Amino acid sequence: MNKIEAYWNHFCELEGLTNIRYTEAFQFGEKADWLASLVVDGTKTATCSSYPLYEIEGEALPAVGDYQIVLNSQDEPVAIIKSFSIEIYPFNEVPVDFALAEGEGTYEQWKEAHIAFFGNISLEYNLEFSEKMLTVCDRFEKVYPK
Repeated sequence: MNKIEAYWNHFCELEGLTNIRYTEAFQFGEKADWLASLVVDGTKTATCSSYPLYEIEGEALPAVGDYQIVLNSQDEPVAIIKSFSIEIYPFNEVPVDFALAEGEGTYEQWKEAHIAFFGNISLEYNLEFSEKMLTVCDRFEKVYPK
């Protein structure tokens, strides 16, 4: 059993959960360790992603109630989060309170970092970033460790 599965199984045993799976184990963005630490300390309670990439990759959108495992840059599990709100907004209409819930600084810092991140990701898929691009805004709670 790998460390991600062991981490998940330990969480399920502690919480008395059976017959439930996490939807993914992932690293946050380009600064995985810093962003994971923000989740662990409770500062980061939201994340947004590019809606067009879900369509291109044929992946399901996140859903309320999904569990996900947050990994550090070494692909080690550091936290489990559970989504409680999924909303879709054009990038330029993402609410300020949502941007601040991402825990990455001021709204201006959030916007600058996300324009750069989405711009780079878009190029990888031969897309052009636009501030009208739809984003998937996921609010979550850290459920483990408590």
